[in-house]
Amino acid sequence: MAEFLFRENPYLTACEARVVAVHANAVELDRTVFYPLGGGQAGDTGTIGPWRVLDTRKGEAADSVLHLLDPEAKPEVGMKLAISIDWERRHRLMRLHTALHLLGAVVKAPVTGGRIGDDKAHLDFDIDMDKLVKDEIEERLNALTQAAHATRFYWITDAELDARPELVRTMSVAPPRGEGRVRLLEIPGVDLQACGGTHVKSTAEIGRLAVARIRSEGKRNKRVTLTFADGG
Repeated sequence: MAEFLFRENPYLTACEARVVAVHANAVELDRTVFYPLGGGQAGDTGTIGPWRVLDTRKGEAADSVLHLLDPEAKPEVGMKLAISIDWERRHRLMRLHTALHLLGAVVKAPVTGGRIGDDKAHLDFDIDMDKLVKDEIEERLNALTQAAHATRFYWITDAELDARPELVRTMSVAPPRGEGRVRLLEIPGVDLQACGGTHVKSTAEIGRLAVARIRSEGKRNKRVTLTFADGG
């Protein structure tokens, strides 16, 4: 079972790890700081030893992560290597992911989907288009970032989550299961939901946000896209 260091400390950027499996140009490690694609958040990039990590995906088992390397990489099982994420990129993803939690608190409607990319992020809402007013959303979001709300995470059991279905806020994205417990992200007084992603410690760390666009993606999908007001 791999140790997912990013779960307990998303600010940890590097460590040493041992290669436990090789699959063509992908490797599994006994521990990792790399967050794999999931929950709408892009997978981390970085380095393992001398090789570039181009992407990070979930493995077939719930406790594994596939680190996709350059095709010319020649890792071998048993190797102990220094691993490191692209911190600047990860930090932007953390800021944007936390920003989407604020967006979900500002727009009171069911969330039907979402995605976090390198420089922008969006949520889709089941809501009438005329209820999404750009200036109002921006003002409320930036009030929340400036208020410097702390964030925290903790774990509950699968059974506890089943008893509280309101903690699953996004209809198209299920929280990661398979270990008998589920991780919650809380911004006290603002948001509480099941989420396995990486987040900043304080909403002040997000910086000033801008609503890049609001558009219809279908009858039940009105998309609000956020970006950094100062370019990030």
